[in-house]
Amino acid sequence: MKQKIFVLYTGGTIGMTQSSEGLRPDTALVGQALAPFSNGMDFDWHVCGTLIDSSAVQLQNWCAWLDIIAAALPQYDGVLVLHGTDTLAYTANLFALALQGLDKPIVLTGSQWPYNAVGSDAPRNLATAVAAFPLGLKQTLIAFDGKLYPAVGSSKVSTETAAGFDNPHFGALAEWDETQGWHNVRIPNQDAADVSDGLKIRCPDHQAKIAVRTLIPGFAIQELADGLGQLPAHALILQSYGHGNTPADEGFIRAVQDFTQQGKLLLNISQVRQGRTAAVYAQGNAFRNSGIINGGKCNLETATALMTLAVSQGWGKEEVEKELARLKL
Repeated sequence: MKQKIFVLYTGGTIGMTQSSEGLRPDTALVGQALAPFSNGMDFDWHVCGTLIDSSAVQLQNWCAWLDIIAAALPQYDGVLVLHGTDTLAYTANLFALALQGLDKPIVLTGSQWPYNAVGSDAPRNLATAVAAFPLGLKQTLIAFDGKLYPAVGSSKVSTETAAGFDNPHFGALAEWDETQGWHNVRIPNQDAADVSDGLKIRCPDHQAKIAVRTLIPGFAIQELADGLGQLPAHALILQSYGHGNTPADEGFIRAVQDFTQQGKLLLNISQVRQGRTAAVYAQGNAFRNSGIINGGKCNLETATALMTLAVSQGWGKEEVEKELARLKL
């Protein structure tokens, strides 16, 4: 029996055509892009009313897409999301954390070049994505350049080559090509208890205010210390050095303590591509004890999804730490 797949087309380079101002989203690929796979699957397309370049994504888009996916899931064997690459990893991470009790695969893909461009990577990415559905994984995934990645921990790593995505901590779950099919497969155990309560959706609050700051040597630490008291954000993601280290500047530490004592969340993550915040160096001790949350292996995309949902759900520090433990970060 053919698998029935729901296709959510949000926009992005994969379906763009050239205009006088540059590439714009278009619907031209809807009738052709998935035709080569129609022998094994039936595809029902949902074309978003306004197709967007993914650099324009807002929290409202995430909420609308989650509602569409939740309504479609009971009637389908999985969901294919066609998305622009700029924020694809942000959306994938948000879906992974927002859709609790998922019992079917949600696969996101896009392309570095439009579907109809000469030498486009779109056909290969679509083939990889479609091939992922028979694996029956109960999670959100990114299919790109012949590799299948777990959403959590994935990032866009290139604008120049077809290898646009990677997952530095968790790697690829499997690799695919036309001759071998799936190989180098390392599918995780799927705990049935995770889906026993049915699908639950944590929808982002449109008003959630998440800020991010990156430390660099010099003025940045003073600017952060001076500005934390006036920062209107509900939560801050700080990209610190190495294992999560920061200068032990008294004014900065005091500002962080004041920020967290207001009940605001500060998630500390490493700015290193394959970095992990941990209590390794004495240099970071004062900062670690200032009320912040240790983000472990969180990359920026996962941290953004986590903090967006934490603010939306009214979580405190302990609840965020429980979620980090659940995600094995």
